[in-house]
Amino acid sequence: MTARRWQLAHGRHLELGGKAVVVGILNVTPDSFSDGGLFEAPETALVHARRMIGEGAAVIDIGGESTRPGAAAISASEEQARILPIIEALARAGDVLISVDTYRAETARLAVAAGAHIVNDVWGLQREPDIARVAAETGAGLVIMHTGRDREKLPDVIADQLAFLGKSLEIGRGQGVADDHVVLDPGFGFAKETAAENLDLMARFSELGALGFPLMAGTSRKRFIGTVTGRDAADRAAGTAATSVILRLKGAHLFRVHDVAINVDALAVADAMLVRDTGSER
Repeated sequence: MTARRWQLAHGRHLELGGKAVVVGILNVTPDSFSDGGLFEAPETALVHARRMIGEGAAVIDIGGESTRPGAAAISASEEQARILPIIEALARAGDVLISVDTYRAETARLAVAAGAHIVNDVWGLQREPDIARVAAETGAGLVIMHTGRDREKLPDVIADQLAFLGKSLEIGRGQGVADDHVVLDPGFGFAKETAAENLDLMARFSELGALGFPLMAGTSRKRFIGTVTGRDAADRAAGTAATSVILRLKGAHLFRVHDVAINVDALAVADAMLVRDTGSER
């Protein structure tokens, strides 16, 4: 795992490779699958963000529209009203890196102007390709996520990843996004309908290294963990931490999670093993 510098907006960067980076999820929505309605109020959202930072999150990823299957769509203005005050308050309050979870180009533009450093697009630049132009013009870090929604997937899980993400990378480069601003996310749970498909993706995760970009893992509280453990969404922290360790050992750099503390500790053990196996920090 080669050390890399991920270039972000507002002159910031993040060193990747040597230690796992934990990204705390902050859903300011009424209907997200495991924490909907908990952090809608700005004051509650900010308290939770500060808690995650205290537990070791290096990035706070803020989303204003639920991405769970079957969630009701909202307008861009409603999404922006939910997230922009939180981004502005976090940007004023401290040094934490801020990510905006959106597929809308205009929301991304406003979020970066409000202080966000990273744009996290769950549609991989393929729903509103102009979001790539926004990232290029603002210098934002860009997370490009794979999804199988609204299309026919290839039968092989890695072949489909390479085809979809290859198209996304073409869009990004065509809009001027530099490679050192990009992180890829294989999109666990996004139209990977069975536990077997998600476990297959996890088992073969290291093959995604062929794309040559840092990788983010977003398994947190996903349904396949519930299938394996028998636990409801809110009780999947330990199962999530187990997947984080496996994926760190298979090459993941960043981990987007709801439960920060347990994943920070689990990943510290994984990092210690990587150091032991290689003889030095990577």
